[in-house]
Amino acid sequence: MLKRKDLISLDVLSKKEIDEILSLSRKLKKDKKNNYKLKGKTLGLIFEKPSNRTRVSFWAGMVQLEGQCIYLSPAEIQLGKRESVKDAAKVLSRYLDVIAARTFSHETLVEFAQHSSIPVINALTDQFHPCQALADIFTIYEKKKKFKGVKLVYVGDGNNVLHSLLYAASKVGLDIAYATPKGYEPDKKVLKTASGFAKKMGSMIKGYTNPKEAIKNADFIYTDVWASMHQEKELTKRKKIFKDYQINSVLLKAAKKNTLIMHCLPAKRGLEITDEVMDAKQSIVFDQAENRLHVEKAILYLLIKANKK
Repeated sequence: MLKRKDLISLDVLSKKEIDEILSLSRKLKKDKKNNYKLKGKTLGLIFEKPSNRTRVSFWAGMVQLEGQCIYLSPAEIQLGKRESVKDAAKVLSRYLDVIAARTFSHETLVEFAQHSSIPVINALTDQFHPCQALADIFTIYEKKKKFKGVKLVYVGDGNNVLHSLLYAASKVGLDIAYATPKGYEPDKKVLKTASGFAKKMGSMIKGYTNPKEAIKNADFIYTDVWASMHQEKELTKRKKIFKDYQINSVLLKAAKKNTLIMHCLPAKRGLEITDEVMDAKQSIVFDQAENRLHVEKAILYLLIKANKK
C-alpha cells in the first residue's frame, strides 16, 4: 500500500509506489469480476474550475469500486470565501473518506490537505496534474512494455502537465525532452528536482526551443493547449508565439513514422494540434483519456486502504 496520506505531487512518490499504482491500474483495467471494492466509502469531488475527464473518471471509478460520490461545484464550495480552507477541510473530513480537488492555486490544495484528516488527491492545480501524468506513463508502458530507452517529447507550454510529466518520467527512467518557446519553459525548481531523479535512473531530460530538433527519434509526441483555463486572455498573444509548435503533418516529417501522438485533452483543434493528426492512426489520445479511469481507481483504492479510519 502507499505509505502516505495524500497524492499532491509526484516528486514525493517513490518508484516503488508508482510501480504499485501502475500495477494495480493494469489489474483494474482487466478486472471483470470486480475484485476490488470500496463499498461504503464516499469520495468528495471539489472543483474550482470546469472538468470533463477528471470529474467523470473519478466519479465513474468510485461507482465501479462500489463506493459513492458527492460533487461540490465552484458555486457551492468557494474555498476561502464562504469559509476558510482550513475549516472546510476539517468539516469535510468528518463526512467523507477521500477527496479529489481541482483548485486554481496549488497553495490552496496544499493548505486543504494539511488540515484534512482523510486522503486528498490533486485533481489539477496551476502547478501540477499528477493523475494525468500517471495515466500518461501507464499508457506509454501499455504501448511499449518498457520505459528504459523510450523517448517522450512534449511540445508546447511549460505548464502543470509538463511539470508532472517531468516528475513521472524521471521517476521511472523514461527519457523526456521538451520544446517550448523562450519564456515558456518549465519551472526551474521542478526541472532541477526532476533532473536529479533522472540522473539516479540513468534517463535523460533535455530542453529545446526548436520542436523539429526535439522530436527526432521520439517514440511519443505530447502536446497540450497553448493557453490554460486561467490564461484565456493571453490566447491572441500566445497564438503568435506558439504557431511553430503546432503538431501537424509538416512538423511530424521530422519524427519517426511510427511515433505515437498524445494529448491530455481537451484539445483546441486547429491550434496546438490539427484534426489530421488528432484523428490519425498513430494518435492514442483517447487511450490516454480512458486510462485516467483505471489509474484513478487504483489511486483511490490504495490511498483509502492505506489510511483506514
